[in-house]
Amino acid sequence: MSSSPRTAPPSTQWSPPPLAGGPEGADALRPLLDTVLDALRDGATTRGGPVPAGGPRETTARLRDTLADVLPDRGTGAEEALRALVTALAHGAADPAHPHCAAHLHTPPLALAAAADLAASALNPSLDSWDQAPAASALETLVTRALATETHPAGPAPDAVVTTGGTESNQLALLLAREDHGPTLQTVCGANAHHSLHRAAWLLGLPEPVTVPAPDGTIDLTALAAVLTDLRGPLLVTATAGTTDTGNIDPLPEIADLCDRHGATLHIDAAYGGPLLFSHTRRHLLTGLDRADTVTLDLHKLGWQPVAAGLLAVPDTNRLRALHHTAPYLNPDDDTRAGLPDLLGRSPRTSRRPDILKIAVTLRALGRTGLGRLVDRVCDTAQHLADLVDTDPRLDLYARPTLSTVLFRPAGAPDHTVAETRRDLLTRGHAVLGRARAGGRLWFKATLLNPHTTPDDLRELLALTALVEGSTTR
Repeated sequence: MSSSPRTAPPSTQWSPPPLAGGPEGADALRPLLDTVLDALRDGATTRGGPVPAGGPRETTARLRDTLADVLPDRGTGAEEALRALVTALAHGAADPAHPHCAAHLHTPPLALAAAADLAASALNPSLDSWDQAPAASALETLVTRALATETHPAGPAPDAVVTTGGTESNQLALLLAREDHGPTLQTVCGANAHHSLHRAAWLLGLPEPVTVPAPDGTIDLTALAAVLTDLRGPLLVTATAGTTDTGNIDPLPEIADLCDRHGATLHIDAAYGGPLLFSHTRRHLLTGLDRADTVTLDLHKLGWQPVAAGLLAVPDTNRLRALHHTAPYLNPDDDTRAGLPDLLGRSPRTSRRPDILKIAVTLRALGRTGLGRLVDRVCDTAQHLADLVDTDPRLDLYARPTLSTVLFRPAGAPDHTVAETRRDLLTRGHAVLGRARAGGRLWFKATLLNPHTTPDDLRELLALTALVEGSTTR
């Protein structure tokens, strides 16, 4: 009779590193957090601006020198590794907390949201089965339903799923529409629509979207009506509440009327403009949002959350039924019948972080009033920047901003001057500005998401573009 193989006892000469969870986790994290926070401060101080100077080559070289051996035979220890790499990453970051980092919808996260994200990482719930995330799954259910009630207050059972951002939300919207109407579904979008809609149609095997002109930055209603009249078969119209180039909002009520008239489904991409719902003074700009079958939200833009914090909202939770999926080790039928929540139908992803925690903390801490003030603050800052541009004869303003995006350029300058100046500012580490093509010309794009930006910061930003006197870049 053969004996069973014996398992060697764990080594008593070596202890594994401490864990972040459990009763001892906080004590293990505390000294490491001091190291991380010091490194974040030191890296930002050394950088001294919105982005590291030197461009891609110098940034990569600095990081390579710091990193040295990616996988050393013997580790350097937690404190040294954290200090070296966090300092290097902070030094080499494009820092959205700097008032001259204003290129993209890349928000400076609130400190309280980042702190909540630390707790989510330490606890590490995985929202693919209830037994991995008991409290987190309940929190997600409560918060997503509350946010969906903001977009669809009259819906029979408003609900939302958490996504990685606007791109995933838009893809899910097309997926739900395809499952309702079949593979011949024809998507119709404006020329101002986010690129993710075209990619989503391709990924889902749908026809290439029909693009409607948007000459003034919003969908041309006459052209949309003509397209809907000519097309046959199931239709999905996608409108935008906050375009990435200009921040414009499509005429939502009129588009909803056309959809009703032609029997089309309506999706609204409000990844940028959705948080106007929190503002008492600007909420009216989203009139008609509640008439959409699906709405994209993205709170790592005008919600000041760390990435990722996207949602797709629907007026009725039954609209999400196409996402249902069964995996016997995660949601067996007998567990579901016994009352364990089925989480696989809450996302096409399996393992998912509890991104809802930071959102919930922010909603509770600031409330509607606090969030609305943040939204109004950055939108008012954009209006002030537009005033500065509009009153300077050396500058051209594209249009008054709708949200927090301002397009401007030197009067009479060729496009290549705008492009070269933008790259020059970036390489020198002086400013991070975006670019947008509108009205046949190239413009600087300032996307103002930092609520601490001051009028002096704005004047300095204009000076840095070498478009006004006092530039430090020429």
